[in-house]
Amino acid sequence: MSNPQERSAADGSPRLLTASTLFGATILGSACLLFLVQPLASKLILPVFGGSSSIWITCLLFFQTGLLFGYLYAHLLASRLAPKWQTRVHVTALLASLAALPILPDPRWHPAPGHDPVWSIFGLLASSVGLPYLMLSTTSPLLQSWFSRARGGQLPYHYFAISNFGSLAALLSFPFFIEPRFTRYQQAVGWSAAYVLFVALCVAVAWSSRHGDRTLAPPAPNGAPEARSSFNDLLSWTLLPACASMLLMVTTSMITENIAPMPLVWILPLSVYLLSFIVCFAPRELYWRAVYLPLLPVAMAAYASFLGVPSATASYAPWLENLRHERIYLSIPMLCSALFVGCMVMHGEVARLRPSPSRLTTFYLCLSAGGVVGGAFIGLVAPRIFTAMNEYVLTLVICPMVALAALLRWRKSFRRPRLVYPAIAIGLAACIAIAAYGRKEFRDDIADSTLLARNFYGAVQVYPASDTDFPASILSHGVTIHGLQFKAYNLRQKPTTYYALHTGIGLTYKTLAPQGPLKMGVIGLGTGTLAAYGRKGDQIRFYEIDPKIIQLAHHDFTYLLDSAAAADVVEGDARLTLAAQPSQQFDVLVVDAFSSDAIPTHLLTREAFELYWRHLKPDGVLAMHVSNHYLDLAPVVELGNQGWGKEVWEVISTEDEPDDTAPYNATYVLVSSRKDFFTAAAFDQRLSVVEKVPKLKMWTDEYTTLWPIFHVKGDQ
Repeated sequence: MSNPQERSAADGSPRLLTASTLFGATILGSACLLFLVQPLASKLILPVFGGSSSIWITCLLFFQTGLLFGYLYAHLLASRLAPKWQTRVHVTALLASLAALPILPDPRWHPAPGHDPVWSIFGLLASSVGLPYLMLSTTSPLLQSWFSRARGGQLPYHYFAISNFGSLAALLSFPFFIEPRFTRYQQAVGWSAAYVLFVALCVAVAWSSRHGDRTLAPPAPNGAPEARSSFNDLLSWTLLPACASMLLMVTTSMITENIAPMPLVWILPLSVYLLSFIVCFAPRELYWRAVYLPLLPVAMAAYASFLGVPSATASYAPWLENLRHERIYLSIPMLCSALFVGCMVMHGEVARLRPSPSRLTTFYLCLSAGGVVGGAFIGLVAPRIFTAMNEYVLTLVICPMVALAALLRWRKSFRRPRLVYPAIAIGLAACIAIAAYGRKEFRDDIADSTLLARNFYGAVQVYPASDTDFPASILSHGVTIHGLQFKAYNLRQKPTTYYALHTGIGLTYKTLAPQGPLKMGVIGLGTGTLAAYGRKGDQIRFYEIDPKIIQLAHHDFTYLLDSAAAADVVEGDARLTLAAQPSQQFDVLVVDAFSSDAIPTHLLTREAFELYWRHLKPDGVLAMHVSNHYLDLAPVVELGNQGWGKEVWEVISTEDEPDDTAPYNATYVLVSSRKDFFTAAAFDQRLSVVEKVPKLKMWTDEYTTLWPIFHVKGDQ
């Protein structure tokens, strides 16, 4: 005989339908806010930490950790307290979280120069969005447990798919709808207002669920207590999502550092990750082992193919370098497809192990713990124990092994369990071969390196140049070349690459040098190549955020040591450092932070340009190095300098420039009101008008968007 709740559900009772809708709306709303705040909060703190792509990896880890604490809170609340006390505690916590609004960063957590920014990021996020995020993360598992209790133990896992659908929708809405239309302040205030509405909705759900039996499922027919989760269950629920999290982090790192290192593409891997959750936890069985398991070795092979390209040269694998830069629209889908296959296998297998509602919060707690374990290994542990990206190869080994172990454990669920053993053997052999290939290609990549080092800002590599007439050393970060220096004594003070004689900065120095000693500021150190222009009496001050780059410029390259000018280096984010300094009265200020690297948008806003002109002489020259594969930054510079009576011109030089030493393609935007500067003979037929971009608005500290200026520009 069915109980009244089941009969009411079957009959479509309006009261229960309304309750079900209320549960679904609250879970959907919490999921939207949960994942909308992630890119929003990350963007809010970007200017404080220099715009590095590592910030997003650290933010992901923070949000995964917050999710773990939220699930732990839900588990303890649902398993230890009676329904009325669950309501009282949760409503109190929800109301207390309102004190954290609006979610604006606390400047007290700004990082000190030279210190690891990871804990500052954690502190800044915790003080601004920590408590609201914790409450949002508790919603899905806690409300699902309340729903199951109200429905006599009915499985509520379809709400998990609904939750992830809301997360995906919110995540995709940020770059396409929210970011282009609203300022940062409007985004933060709007999110805070939406959170207040969510709290009201969640309080209503909590109040309606304050009564009922604490037990989530009816007792077994024989009266025996339900089996507790075994160690193998807990291990499987943790390791499978940990592998999916590792794949997410590795894919994000590959895309942001080696293909298109910009915030615009940060959400793509996370969206794929969430999509796999939606598919695997859908009410219908959409994870098909016969399809996804054979594709797993193919996915691992796709990752392995990206390990064999040297960090800054295409000489060993030009076809893949071409795929990376010239065909970004193919390479990013390739990695995202590999991520989707890997996550489908991991999440699909863990979805098959879903327990009864009585163990629901334990299940979700293990899922979130796995996400933190995988994220912490890639984001925290690996940069501190490896000098190169060794975690990429380890991921190729660990993920297939865990998936195959899960299959071996649950082989009896197959129609023909005897075929599982040879299938696992073949799959394991394929994955081992792929990992071995990846390891070989990875070792070949770093074999010629004279130095490998890592820190929060990424992996740097010093290696010999392979395409120059004379021996030279190159400093690179991912695919970004920070400088090249010849080893011969008579050549090592020659300005090279993006700073050669016919580049925008080379022509600027040639034009201004006859007028006497110069004082130059440079944002971005690299190898210190610009110090080669220094003469006796000149002053050159570099601003550099990465302490490892400062160390390498002093010990592995000699531009700073050999310069005739008085050259010094100031450590820390240039924007924050310049804001704290009195006017430096520079003749020239070079902003060199945009060469195929993570784009520090806070260095391109109207407020940033105001700061630059405060430190420049009235007739000084602002030289913006904007070479980039994927973003046309010149129009941003022109818009940011409108209304000040300045001329703005673009100078494009190529690697075929005569008389230059090891030149690279380089694009500079020069801004100045200096009389007769742009009519100087050095600029003859080299100046070009900056092309306007339709619908592009002036960037400010409150508003930036990359969509209008995004396109593939080729190799620069």
